[in-house]
Amino acid sequence: MAQWDRLRQLPPVYIQQLHELYDRDGLPMDVRHYLSAWIEKQEWQRAARDHDFAVVLFQVLLENLDIQHSRFVQEESFLLQHNIRRYKQNFQRYLDEPCSLATAILWFLEKEKEILASADLAEQVQLLRVDQEAMEMNSQQDLERKMAGLRNEVQCMEHTMVCLEEQQDEFDFKFQTHKMEAAVDEALKKEQMTVLQFLANRLNDCRKSTLADINKVLDWSDDLINLLVKKELVEWQRRQQKACIGAPDNVCLDQLEKWFTSVAECLFQVRGFLSKLEELSGKVSYENDPVKARRPALQKRADTLLEELLKSAFVVETQPSMPQGKGPLVLRTNVQFSVKTRLLVKFPELNHSMKVDVSMDREPPQIKGYRRFNVMGTTTKNLNMAESQNGGMVADFRHLTLKEQKSGGGSKGVSDISLSVTEELHLIYFNTVFELKGLAVGMRACSLPVVIISNSSQQQSAWASVLWFNMLSQDPKDVIFFASSPAAPWPQFGEMLSWQFLSATKLGLNADQLEMIAHRLFGKQPNYDTCKVAWSKFSKENLPETFWVWFDGILFMVKTYLADLWKEGLIMGFVTKGKEKSLLKKKKRGTFLLRFSESVIGGITFSWVETAVTGAPDVKTVQPFTKEDLSQIPFHEIIRNFQLLEADNVPENPLLYLYPDIPKDQAFGKYYTDKTGDDSPYIKYIKTKLVFVSKENTLEAKSPMSSDMAQGEGLEPINGLCGEAAEQNGDSHPLNIPLEPYHPDPMLSSSAVEPQEQDLLIDPSTNLLAEILQDETVPNDLNFQGFNGLTPVLNDFNLQGFNGLTPVLNDFNLQGFNGLTPQSCGSIFQ
Repeated sequence: MAQWDRLRQLPPVYIQQLHELYDRDGLPMDVRHYLSAWIEKQEWQRAARDHDFAVVLFQVLLENLDIQHSRFVQEESFLLQHNIRRYKQNFQRYLDEPCSLATAILWFLEKEKEILASADLAEQVQLLRVDQEAMEMNSQQDLERKMAGLRNEVQCMEHTMVCLEEQQDEFDFKFQTHKMEAAVDEALKKEQMTVLQFLANRLNDCRKSTLADINKVLDWSDDLINLLVKKELVEWQRRQQKACIGAPDNVCLDQLEKWFTSVAECLFQVRGFLSKLEELSGKVSYENDPVKARRPALQKRADTLLEELLKSAFVVETQPSMPQGKGPLVLRTNVQFSVKTRLLVKFPELNHSMKVDVSMDREPPQIKGYRRFNVMGTTTKNLNMAESQNGGMVADFRHLTLKEQKSGGGSKGVSDISLSVTEELHLIYFNTVFELKGLAVGMRACSLPVVIISNSSQQQSAWASVLWFNMLSQDPKDVIFFASSPAAPWPQFGEMLSWQFLSATKLGLNADQLEMIAHRLFGKQPNYDTCKVAWSKFSKENLPETFWVWFDGILFMVKTYLADLWKEGLIMGFVTKGKEKSLLKKKKRGTFLLRFSESVIGGITFSWVETAVTGAPDVKTVQPFTKEDLSQIPFHEIIRNFQLLEADNVPENPLLYLYPDIPKDQAFGKYYTDKTGDDSPYIKYIKTKLVFVSKENTLEAKSPMSSDMAQGEGLEPINGLCGEAAEQNGDSHPLNIPLEPYHPDPMLSSSAVEPQEQDLLIDPSTNLLAEILQDETVPNDLNFQGFNGLTPVLNDFNLQGFNGLTPVLNDFNLQGFNGLTPQSCGSIFQ
């Protein structure tokens, strides 16, 4: 398709650019339209260099205009006849300079190609990001349109400056000739003076017009700088803040670099135009010369705009981070960290010529006890294009460390504010100087506030501070943010929690999971949007088991041991006991779900529905599994091999369908090991019979949110050993099992919220130990030692509440429990 036809079919935003392009007399749009086929076929680039060839094209152009005029005469198009006649007359000024006409037409054609390229790029972006919000697209398109307009204006200015210099040369030549010839004839002298006056007036008008055009370019630049610095850059900085705490926001700087560089190049060209005007004015000047009157103010404005742009163009592209940290912005003394700065104005001639220096806390707050640090390592680097994947101007610091100043610290602060180590925020500064074409600008960038710790035990609390600051702070330099930290609105807080799972496992939290967390924080509410979470409730109350410790414990467990199951959506996770029971009681027998413990830090459990003797559904729950368990047995293998010992001594796995109705093996089958049964590498951990006793007081005391237990978990069973494991290879691994006095507790609690509704997995009247000790030859002086291979899993069990076992335990010291035949019995794991 012809270029002109493609342009006419573009969306309105690009049609507007086309109208702006032809809103000048260089090449009227009517001529471009009616002669489009002919114009696009000609070699204008050659004509711009070859005078003779340009003469030929110029003559053919006039002939084509005559043809069009005749056509409009026949069609009785009066207005078009008039326009074509006027255009032909205007083109006569190129009679002596046909190459200039060819240059002008070539310039218009190139501008058209740029509009088409912009449209094509926008279309490709739209195809790749079909879900991008229309408002954002319109904003970027508007910025692109203004950027293209600025470039067009500057290129027109280049042509204007050439014309101005030619006019001045013409005037100067004729004026000097007039002075040398000194005509005697008054009539001739008067005629020459008239010509010189005409040329002088034209030169003056051209200078005024050029100055006005420069002012227009500066207005355009000012508008774009406001958009770039006060909108686009601020939005990028906010996106970077959120990305540091897990948000999936795009923080690529390539587009910003393109825009910043484009505006900077235009402003440097404007400075060049102003310098040229000063040079021309120095050669030819006169009374009321507009250049002398207006150029200094325009020069000052251009330099001010350029300095504003350049100072904002120096940024921290990658925030400080340690290789093994929980996330960026948490630094540990004497441990190396890296950080990368970038200059968004890309001038290849500055490669390796700008040095960047690093420093700490240039204006530390006057707070008592506020620590001071020195930056150690390679603290000076050059901005270069080699350390960036896309060729940007970067200084990549990879081997920096922090060392606390042992003297002269902040102990004499004038403020009464008291901040903990992990609430103390620090800024890292980067300084450089931009020098190009006679302009020198000092530039400074600073990191987001970092938390500096001296021990790895502080890292979890420090990361909580980083999360809170970057979630809520609108001032990225507010180092006393925690002196009066604001509360977090629930929608914002819930989104931040979801980001933690999204960044760690590629799957965030859904609305139901977030509702459970809100329920735990605020109790039952019809709507949580107006609720707020205080900083103290997030990370300071109920030390050491704060809300964040509880949540982060779950996050660590999922990331380390359950990432695949979580990403598959197999773990419901955040669900209350009451909600769990209501969901399962509506399902068929054997339906189970997986949820995180509300009282055990980093614990996961499962509950399933049974059919009671009365025929009513009955929900059962096991003691939560922790990282100690999951580090030995994959969770899917626990689910696969989990068994109960029924009354007739036949082991049975009660877990049949993952909620809502997915067959267990269909849900987890692809994670199973090839071996099953006695061949399974995990069978030595699973051939153990565990019973459960209630420890209500202990669990409530351990809850990270004990004040919100009204709708909590209720009782969770604690496991105890009541079976044996096979010895492997004759080795014995002693387990020290403390015996405690008998308590008449039930041996298993159900997941019902009300304690009185507890059901038993195993009948407490059953003599379980007698079932195990079926071999009458077992000596009476047994102890629970020699459980080969079980230490990793069973190191935390106890034997409380063995209801009804007194006859078996008479004269029984639990020693020498070796050599027992493995039993084929059920298991309920901790």
